Amino acid sequence: MNYQIHPSAIVDDGAQIGDGSRVWHFVHVCGGARIGKGVSLGQNVFVGNKVVIGDNCKIQNNVSVYDNVTLQEGVFCGPSMVFTNVYNPRSLVERKSEYRDTLVKKGATLGANCTIVCGVTIGEYAFVGAGAVINKCVPAYALMVGVPARQIGWMSEFGERLDLPLAGNAQMVCEQTGVIYRLDDTVLTRVIPV
Repeated sequence: MNYQIHPSAIVDDGAQIGDGSRVWHFVHVCGGARIGKGVSLGQNVFVGNKVVIGDNCKIQNNVSVYDNVTLQEGVFCGPSMVFTNVYNPRSLVERKSEYRDTLVKKGATLGANCTIVCGVTIGEYAFVGAGAVINKCVPAYALMVGVPARQIGWMSEFGERLDLPLAGNAQMVCEQTGVIYRLDDTVLTRVIPV
């Protein structure tokens, strides 16, 4: 066992946990969960059966990652942020067969207390601000805030706001890393120098 589990945590038989991962106080990991390498599960985190968590994700305290959620490599889930998996829940109506998939792509940040309504994809390195409510798909590198969330800008892979318009044709160099970002209409991409 090349990972750490606090004595108060419960990891059900069958759960897969990668090397170097840390499972902290009062965490519950269900038996079908697949967790990558170098993952940190903070205090009071719940991980469902049909969940995939990629390498080097950080899931802060009080986050429940419910069935049908997939986090790719390097996703950050801020304290007490919320995932859902049923769009229109009712206590008196069984809807487990209606779970909607949620995909959070590589490097995305989900700020503290934000809510991700099921059935969306959050693009690579997108940044969801604290308290925002995401109810539609989010483009790569987009900075999203508000209820419901709206895009107010673009973020670099380093986590700094880029001085680019929401739409148009422009490019910018990240001051921290030297990486070039190019905006074509409403799509931001990272330019790999030749």
